[in-house]
Amino acid sequence: MATTPVFNLAPGDVITPTPAGEKELKDSSTLLKPSELELLVLMDGSSTVAEISRRAKSMSPEAVAAAMGDLVAKRLAIVTGKALSGDIEVGDFLRTGSFYVPQDGGEPVDEREASDGLSELKKNGYYVRIARRAPVERKAAGGGRLTVVIVEDESSLAKLLKTFLGMEGFETRMAVNRAEILEALRRAPVPDLVLLDVMLPDADGFNILEKLRAHPAFKKVAVIMLTAKATRESVLKGLSGGADGYITKPFEVDVLMKAVRAVLGMPED
Repeated sequence: MATTPVFNLAPGDVITPTPAGEKELKDSSTLLKPSELELLVLMDGSSTVAEISRRAKSMSPEAVAAAMGDLVAKRLAIVTGKALSGDIEVGDFLRTGSFYVPQDGGEPVDEREASDGLSELKKNGYYVRIARRAPVERKAAGGGRLTVVIVEDESSLAKLLKTFLGMEGFETRMAVNRAEILEALRRAPVPDLVLLDVMLPDADGFNILEKLRAHPAFKKVAVIMLTAKATRESVLKGLSGGADGYITKPFEVDVLMKAVRAVLGMPED
């Protein structure tokens, strides 16, 4: 039986997602663990293992090193350099150089290939399409239709989502403010999925997520953050808060529908 190779990473190693790793953050359906997704988000092309360990507050340094070694073994991440002594950081080279030499001494590789669009992300802002696939397909109680609560204050987008979800066979409830969110959540049956914007007129989506995960009736409801909060910190806040998915705006509707099917455990088209 084949065994997965073990990679022992040094604290000064700089780790970058490979194209396959970036795909896990952009493909709307992933089987990776929350901790693995968190580490992929934290890999910015210049941070070392030690720096990432300090930022991954939910994991011990040993757990971070082991998980990052697993990501390298799965070819979802690659060692692109080492921290240098003195005032110059390896990130200065990664941001400006054209090539890096793999740790095993192989041939130089174009840095753009390793970062897979890093410059594009810097220009247009950080974006992800994360949705963790549920291991078991969610079924509606009594054999009815699954219910989705759409928390979105942009009316045109909310109506578009309602239309597409209806076409896919979902029951939908719409909410814009705190009062409407409470009403939509309290109405029977308990929703199967919440599409949750972050920036709302009188509420914060991260606070709502926190309250959902703390409530016994809603802690297992699937939640996808759907927002223009396109920073690594925001994505990490959503994932660490218990979100099943995080999709940054703007997005294509088919991307969202793929994510919806993933977090509900439904078969892919």
